[in-house]
Amino acid sequence: MKILLRIVSMLVIIWLGLLFTGYGVLTGSHKNVAGIGLQCQYLTARGMIKAQYLHSDSGIIGVAECPILRKTSEVVDDNE
Repeated sequence: MKILLRIVSMLVIIWLGLLFTGYGVLTGSHKNVAGIGLQCQYLTARGMIKAQYLHSDSGIIGVAECPILRKTSEVVDDNE
């Protein structure tokens, strides 16, 4: 029971951190448009978002792979 409580409380802390910072965690990605584009899916505290990137294997033009964390435009406490 203690382990379950610790796991749940850790998940709540992580969710609150994602909510107040506005970051999302990478959940999946796939290439599109004949391998030129890269579509990344991120899990945020408010739901799933998708981001499109220009893709190249070398990373010189565009990105080689999706970033693990991504800042979203919607933040709960933005002070603006």
